[in-house]
Amino acid sequence: VQLQASGGGLVQAGGSLRLSCAASGRTFSISQMAWFRQAPGKEREFVATISWGGSNALYEDSMKGRFIISRDNVKNTVYLQMNSLEPEDTAVYYCAAGTQMILARTQARYEYWGQGTQVTVSS
Repeated sequence: VQLQASGGGLVQAGGSLRLSCAASGRTFSISQMAWFRQAPGKEREFVATISWGGSNALYEDSMKGRFIISRDNVKNTVYLQMNSLEPEDTAVYYCAAGTQMILARTQARYEYWGQGTQVTVSS
């Protein structure tokens, strides 16, 4: 499975961005797709994940209500709609795909990773 993330950029605080992650290859093996992020000098952290065959989603508590994860199975793409962005949201955002059914927050549960897309929120 190959993952290609896009949609990052520079946005002012309070603005919005939508990230996309297109999956290719053995996509039939995917059970969930997620977004993680890594801010400068910090560890990579979980943002949200969504089941590939259903509608279940799981969010990091601090992002719930501002970020919305969705997927398009026809396009094999997962999206992250980010609203009310804050400077603290500045990070490289990574998409990941996992083959396990149970929605997971831990990086080790995801076998495939995209290259990351930079999001910068100015104050």
